[in-house]
Amino acid sequence: MTSVLLVDDEPQLLRALGINLRARGYQVHTAATGAEALRLAGRHQPDAVVLDLGLPDLDGVEVIAGLRGWTTVPIVVLSARRELADKVEALDAGADDYLIKPFAVDELLARLRAAVRRGATGPAGEPLVETAAFTVDLVRSKVVRDGADVHLSPTEWRVLEVLARNAGRLVGQRQLLQEVWGPAYGTETNYLRLYMIKLRRKLEPVPSRPRHLITEPGLGFRLQG
Repeated sequence: MTSVLLVDDEPQLLRALGINLRARGYQVHTAATGAEALRLAGRHQPDAVVLDLGLPDLDGVEVIAGLRGWTTVPIVVLSARRELADKVEALDAGADDYLIKPFAVDELLARLRAAVRRGATGPAGEPLVETAAFTVDLVRSKVVRDGADVHLSPTEWRVLEVLARNAGRLVGQRQLLQEVWGPAYGTETNYLRLYMIKLRRKLEPVPSRPRHLITEPGLGFRLQG
């Protein structure tokens, strides 16, 4: 059964699309926020994602970038944004298709089928991020070090999850703050310093000389294998 993750903050639209897709034999998961979408994508590994850009916590382009940090799942954007610049930004971030609201359900279904066909020939996503000291399992939302699970608080996990989804790449301070704490926290860099100290104590072999949770001064952070 083909599974689809629907991401939109309009409950009526989610319900209507869910009914249409289930009636055609799809397995459907739904999310109303970007953070929830990223968690569900890791947990369920859908065959396709239908994504609105105007979400209450994260911009849809940030969600696309987060997904592309570890998976090639086809992403069909469904948005009221009509400007060419918005389309280009979403496609450059990694979206496979872009459909403007309002839309015809039959057209969405056709584009979804095409995206799933293309995705079926691509490489599967790998939501397991390994370093020399620990492993981050994005599906099961857990971290393993020396063969044992590491207990992280919900906020510690969210910070690590964002870094893991972008493993090897710089994650800007503002992006990390907004993904973990929300749009109103783009300048609270003291939060990041505090939680990076906590994560290093739990995960780094020598917390004072981090090898994996790297600070790029004045820019952001990086999870390095």
